[in-house]
Formats: sequence, C-alpha cells, structure tokens
Amino acid sequence: MTHSRTRIHELLDAGGDRALAPRRDLGQNFVADPNTVRRIAGLAEVGPGDRVVEIGAGLGSLTLALAETGAEVTAVEVDRGIVPVLRDVVAVHPNVQVVEGDATALDWSAVLAGHDRWTLVANLPYNIATPLVADLLDDVPAIGKMLVMVQKEVAQRFAAAPGSKAYGAVSVKVAYWGTARLVGDVPASVFVPRPNVESALVRIERGPQPTGFGPGEQHLLFTLVRTAFGQRRKMLRRSLATLVTNDQFTAAGVSPEARPEQLGLPAWVALTRVLATSGAV
Repeated sequence: MTHSRTRIHELLDAGGDRALAPRRDLGQNFVADPNTVRRIAGLAEVGPGDRVVEIGAGLGSLTLALAETGAEVTAVEVDRGIVPVLRDVVAVHPNVQVVEGDATALDWSAVLAGHDRWTLVANLPYNIATPLVADLLDDVPAIGKMLVMVQKEVAQRFAAAPGSKAYGAVSVKVAYWGTARLVGDVPASVFVPRPNVESALVRIERGPQPTGFGPGEQHLLFTLVRTAFGQRRKMLRRSLATLVTNDQFTAAGVSPEARPEQLGLPAWVALTRVLATSGAV
C-alpha cells in the first residue's frame, strides 16, 4: 500500500515533540498520491529480476510502489531524521534495502556492486537534478536507464532537440550518452508540501557509445559545449575563440557564425575530432 496525503502527515507527526517536517534545504516534496507513484512504477517497466536504485526515497511513497513490482530496490536517502521512518515503512518488503547517504557523494561502485544493469527511478530534488543526472551518465555506466521526476523545465532540457529554446549543454550531454523523452506531467497538487513549479517525468536510456572517444576526448567535447553555452547568445567564433581556430571550424564543417543551440551532437563530435587530431587532447 502506498501513501495517501493523510498517511504522509501521520508519518511526519509520529515523533511527537520531535515531529519531522519537509526540509527546504534538501528540496523535500513528498508524493502524496498513490495513483501517481503507481504510474511512475509502471512507466519504469521493472519487475522481478530487475535492480532499481531510488534516490531521495523520503517517506517511501515511490519505494512502496517499486517494491510492489517485485524488483529489488535500493532506496537512497540523505536525511538521517527520515531514514528510520523509511526503514519502518519498507520493513515488510524483503526486496528493499535502504542506504543512508548523499547521492552526490556516494561510492556508487560499492552501492551497485554485484550487478551490472540498474534502473534509476526517482523523484529528484530540483536543486540537484541536473548535476546529478549528468554525473551519473558520465561516471556510473551500471545505470542503464533512468526514469526521473524533475522540474518540468529541467525535464524539457534533458529531452530538448537542437534549435529549441530548451536546448542546452545538458541536452548535448544526454544525447551523447543515450536518448531522452518526456513521458508525462505531474501536477504540483500531488506533493506535500506543494511546490511552486510543475514537474514532469523523463525517461533516459543509455545507448552504445558511438564515438569511440576516450576520457580525454569526452572531456574536450564537454568543455567545448559548456564554454559555448556559457555564452549562448554569441557566435561560436567568439565564445570559442580561445579554443578553436577558423581553420578548425572549417575542417569540422561547422560554421563559426553559428550559435551553440544550432549544433546537434554530430557537429560537436566533429569539432572535437578535429581538435583532438591537432593535439588538443
């Protein structure tokens, strides 16, 4: 059974004089709608035999829905006040393991040890969603699929195509590692407390790494992207003036008068190859 709004408040108030409250510094907004968490669990397409890691498990609303699928769930929670409540909530589910820790600083190789294919399903705090997803894509290849609930504008950036207003550096990062698409909206009304923004669900699936780039080339590519989008209103010949020459733009088939949002992943890869060949790596 997943949590209703009433149950969320009961769990928060259970401590009496030491009653819990959602922490703004951790971006805590607990899902208080059983239909929403069951929908997320269904969209995750996991079941018996699958391994799921959930970040920001909170009071266990989504954790319970994931546990009901039969998947093995590792629920990560940083709030030490919440962790004992979470452990009690999931105690009836032997397929759930709770890990207390900060997802931005965990030893992921230890947390995910023993299995090489994981699905991340999470209601991510808005303040860490973008850097956390980017870092997991870069550094944790065992996570092959993500279904994350994030601020709607962030979800749009993850899935944005070149030329769109939402397209940015993180869009290129996601496209480098796989594919992303929006799979649903989540109204603010299902959360406790109610946030001031709307949320959306985005699915990111890791694909085969097609470029053959090593760590040096990857670092160079993402440096180019970050530098260019850091001055997205400028033409590339200005924003990348210290990194790329006119001859290198020509060799890569990239117009120096273009702006970063006009370049899809193939153009960024071509530019990186030219620079790597010239000894930039």
